Amino acid sequence: MKAPPPPPPPPLPLRDVPHLQDLRPMVHADVDAVMAVEVRAYSHPWSRGNFVDSLKSGYLAELLLTQDGQICAYFVAMPGVDELHLLNITVAPDWQGAGLGQRMVRAVCDRAALRGLATLWLEVRHSNQRARQLYGRLGFAEVGLRKGYYPALPRREDAVVMRLPVPAGLRNAPVAGEGAV
Repeated sequence: MKAPPPPPPPPLPLRDVPHLQDLRPMVHADVDAVMAVEVRAYSHPWSRGNFVDSLKSGYLAELLLTQDGQICAYFVAMPGVDELHLLNITVAPDWQGAGLGQRMVRAVCDRAALRGLATLWLEVRHSNQRARQLYGRLGFAEVGLRKGYYPALPRREDAVVMRLPVPAGLRNAPVAGEGAV
């Protein structure tokens, strides 16, 4: 039997980042600003309808903002039976390299733990080595491949399926700094 992965290391300090607000829920009024980031961040962005439908469905969606309200990062995750599926996690291009991706992934893990969910799942483009390495450092294991999952040119791209068990001791336990980044 394989031992569970160790818990993720403590958060790294943010570099060169002005004062940030706490994470807050994404609401319908945020969708236009989120879309402005989404189309800059991806060659094949989510549609406005993807965000609207996710919010209508009650998915977990949160934003990280600067003190003046600029979107730095966001995520959307779908709760399931004993699991949370990370559907979209984005750091605005101007904010990449400042440690926000790691902080956002940890926030998603905290949300899963608070809800008593045992597993966090995600898909990532096979070509996105930077994200795959980050997820690996945070304890995710590559557990599968979805052929032709993502749109790409000239043909579709495979997705690597990754899984992170949420340690039982964290589930339903108070999480230090809940809402803090």
